[in-house]
Amino acid sequence: MAQLSDDCFAHGGKLMTTAEALTLLENKLRCITSTEIISVQDALGRVLSEDVMSPCNVPPHDNSAVDGYAVYFDDLNKTSVTTLPISDRITAGSHVPGTLDKGTAARIFTGAPMPLGADTVLMQEDCTLVETNKVSIPVGIKLGSNRRFAGEDVEQGSVIFRAGRRVRPQDLGLISAIGISKISVQKSLRVAFFSTGDELRNPGTPLESGQVYDSNRYTINGLLKNLGCNVTDLGILPDKPDLIHKALESTINRFDLVLTSGGVSVGEEDHVKQVVESLGSLHAWRLAIKPGRPVALGQIGSTAFVGLPGNPVAVIVTFANFVRPLINLLSGAENVTPKTFPVVAAFAHKKKKDRREWVRVHLRESLDGQWEAHKYSKEGAGVLSSVCHSDGFAVLNEDLLSVHPGDTISYLPFNEIAL
Repeated sequence: MAQLSDDCFAHGGKLMTTAEALTLLENKLRCITSTEIISVQDALGRVLSEDVMSPCNVPPHDNSAVDGYAVYFDDLNKTSVTTLPISDRITAGSHVPGTLDKGTAARIFTGAPMPLGADTVLMQEDCTLVETNKVSIPVGIKLGSNRRFAGEDVEQGSVIFRAGRRVRPQDLGLISAIGISKISVQKSLRVAFFSTGDELRNPGTPLESGQVYDSNRYTINGLLKNLGCNVTDLGILPDKPDLIHKALESTINRFDLVLTSGGVSVGEEDHVKQVVESLGSLHAWRLAIKPGRPVALGQIGSTAFVGLPGNPVAVIVTFANFVRPLINLLSGAENVTPKTFPVVAAFAHKKKKDRREWVRVHLRESLDGQWEAHKYSKEGAGVLSSVCHSDGFAVLNEDLLSVHPGDTISYLPFNEIAL
């Protein structure tokens, strides 16, 4: 059968580009959340509302990086083995010791404070005990080896994180390392979401003819929680305008953002777009992207609204590229642009001009050590397994018409967009 058009949005004016849509979001949105003080232990994924400044040095004192022997570098022979008496024993957690006697060595352990005057530490594996209280030290050690300085990691009074940072697991560790137990963060964005479709059913219930399980709500729930949102699942709504209207109307002023899945295309049973326009306004709808062209960006009352497509892969692409920056803007987070990396294409691909495409790929290292992007075997926007078994997206910008094996392309890893 001949296909007359592969774009149900081709008629009705120029499609909005990704850059135009993101600029629209940046111009219209601002941080809307208030702040609260919480335990560092509970701060994963939250957005800092204040700079975090260190009240102390980390480490707080010079210390040893290894188990071994602390010495004066000038006491060591430059051309032959040095034997020194052991005058002290210093363990981690000890009080900072006094001055090390010249011409002696201190037995020291990892993390233990350096004795005053000592400037170099020898690893115990490189040394030999002589009798019970002397150590033989080989030549070749460099001045300052295995010595960590006070403030080497963090200096007292320095800002370790700026307001707007979304807290990661390693950030929790560094904040704790400077002795801070509570921090100021933006309150979690309140987000509600539901799916639309007479064909959808919840997992765990039997399917009748023509029905499918709803996967999008579970994907959306996970994506929202990864961004620290306070989420409310409103379930599945049938394709009935009055029920959709009632559900959306009930979210006004109760939530900061409402997401829907499905019902924003141009079919007779796609009612979400019209309902949103009756309750508020749409700022963008027809985007020049693939997959995921039916994306409704707008508001109902004062509540931000995004109508995502119904196809699972399109949901992920549109969430990563539009909902993620929208959530960052509303919650006061840095809107960090995801990093892409150049890789070699191991596939051929054709695309339309003026449309950005996200192609699912996985990486393999070639025989000459280059990373090659291999396209997933199935390209449909409904093939959710393609995202589960890929490493990221090949991002093909609007001006590109084709990709050939050996071309250098932009690769976006999933972890750059919290997938």
